[in-house]
Amino acid sequence: MPIDEWSEEPRYRQLAAILRDRMATDAIPAGGKLPTEVELMDEFGLGRSTVRAAIQVLRDEGLVVARPARGTFRVPTPKQ
Repeated sequence: MPIDEWSEEPRYRQLAAILRDRMATDAIPAGGKLPTEVELMDEFGLGRSTVRAAIQVLRDEGLVVARPARGTFRVPTPKQ
């Protein structure tokens, strides 16, 4: 799903939604590592600040956690 340049939805929110969808379909499995900032910048043609804002949205929602010098990881879901 590409970023819609003409959408009224901010690009960082669009990216957050794309990453959320990838988590929902297990393209990024529970406990799995998200692509790096540079990989996301290259894939979507976005700037670093936009990518960081999208990741911050996911952090605020409790979906991902940043581990210094290791990356950003999807929070494991509790077993039901």
